[in-house]
Order: sequence, then C-alpha cells, then structure tokens
Amino acid sequence: MTYDGQERRHTPKSPVEPHRRTVTPEILKQVKGIELRTRALVNTLFTGEYRSVFRGQGIEFAEVRAYQQGDDFRAIDWNVSARMGHPFVKTFVEEREITLLLVVDQSGSLQFGRPHTKAGLAVEVAAVLALAAARHNDRVGALMFADKVELVVRPAKGRPHALRVIRDLVAFRPRGRGTNLAEALRFVARLLRHRSIVAVLSDFRAEGWEDPLGRLAAAHDVVAITTDDPRELDLPDAGWVDLQDAETGRRVLLDSSHGPSRTRFRVAAERQLQERSRKLIQAGVDRVELHTQVPYSVALRRAFAERARRLKR
Repeated sequence: MTYDGQERRHTPKSPVEPHRRTVTPEILKQVKGIELRTRALVNTLFTGEYRSVFRGQGIEFAEVRAYQQGDDFRAIDWNVSARMGHPFVKTFVEEREITLLLVVDQSGSLQFGRPHTKAGLAVEVAAVLALAAARHNDRVGALMFADKVELVVRPAKGRPHALRVIRDLVAFRPRGRGTNLAEALRFVARLLRHRSIVAVLSDFRAEGWEDPLGRLAAAHDVVAITTDDPRELDLPDAGWVDLQDAETGRRVLLDSSHGPSRTRFRVAAERQLQERSRKLIQAGVDRVELHTQVPYSVALRRAFAERARRLKR
C-alpha cells in the first residue's frame, strides 16, 4: 500500500479551496482496488456495530423545560433557572445523521513500514471508514497534513463523495516531511461547527499535540488510530547501519550488532510508546492500534466491538 499521486503546483493555496488534480488511470485503479479489498469488511464490520459505535453519538439542543423529578442535575440550565426562580433543564435529541472527519497524517515518519507503509495503512483504513459512512448515509470528509494542513475535503453525503474522498487520499502527495499534528487538530476544531466523529490516523510522533487533542475531544467524539511498524521497536542485527530521520534528514551511523546499542534503542522506543499511550488516555480519546504486519481488519473489529459494548452501558 504505497500510493503515488501527481505533484501539485507549488502556488500556495488554502487547503479548503477546491483542488483540480489530474486523476490518472493508475489512481483510479488504486481506488477501485481499495474498494474491492474493503467491500467485505465494510459489509460485515459495520453492519451491526456501526450504529452502536457511531450512530446516535451526536446530539443537538432541543429546548429548555422545567425540571422534573428524576432529571439529571447536570442538565440544569443555571442561567434560565436563576431568571425564572426555579430549576430548568436543557433537553437534547439525537442527530439523525453524523459527520465523520478523517484526519490523516502523511508526514515523513509514515513513509516507513513493511510489507505496507504506515501511510498506506492509514489511507486504506480511512477508506474503510469513508465507505462505511456512505453506506449509512452519513457525511464524511477528510483532512490531510504533514508539517501543515495541505488538503481539506469538506464533509458531504453519498457514495460518489466517499469515492472522491478516497481518490484524494490516494492521490495526495505531501509537500512537507515534518509533522505538525497540533496545527492539524486546531484546524479541525475551527472547521467543525457541530459535534462530530473525528478519526485521527497518525503515529503521533510529534510534539505538543496533547493539549489540542484534549480540547478537541471535549467538543467532539475523537478516535485515535495509531499506526506502527515493528522495526521501529526492534533494531535488526545487520552490522553498521546508516539511519536517517525521514522528517529532519538527520543521519546517524549505528552498530546494530552491538547488543547494548540494540537494547538502548528498544528501551527508548518503548518509552516513547508508553508516553504516547499516557497522553492519549489523558486526552480521553478512544484508541485503535494498527501495525503494518498485522491485518487491520482484526484490530478494527476488536476495537470497535469493545467501543460498542462500552457505549451501550
């Protein structure tokens, strides 16, 4: 799953402006391949679980009415209650449709992985979610970023729109190599006007994203879908290797046959993953862990089944 697309013009554009890109036969072939590979998963994974996992999670304000015995005190509208002299509560109704926004990281660190790159994995999983949303007549959109937000496809309904989202995901080629996840999350907070589902597909190898993620999760239902490759944790015994940071270009020469060096590498990598988990838990978001060498359908089924059970409680 390594996706290639045409380079866009270098003239700076707003990421929310319409982008005219050449849709090559190769891109269309890749989109069709994704659609065929994911059809069974979309049909089975979300047939019963989609409504439990996503549907009905969005709510909208209905009215203010007098407090009745048994009402949740947390719903009391204190301003109205103070004016009227007795308690009033806010009431809400479930939205009949939801908005799903796919926030897809395509920075340098995701151009790594075997047998699939983490970037390709993120794109294909995003495609599964887009098709599932279209199947249930929900709005779906996408935001692509690297060191800045580069492309936004505004949410809309319908299968043709979902296929357009997938086409843009496949054709996307980031201009930058770095990761600015914090900026992307702040952009999402400004973009979304109503409570939505936000799926963030990233390896979260960046700085300063925890506060923007926590604020976004306070207003929306956020699912963090992490992408990792086992070689980021275990350094193979291959003698002297020239390692290069995919985002900064920094190089280092390392003796991978040296046991203590491999141990330090693993300890540092495990500490980084533990810190990421701590930040995600603190932000209060749901998590789905994906790995390039494991079929993502297994992880998706397990994670969303657990989420559906928890939401039913």
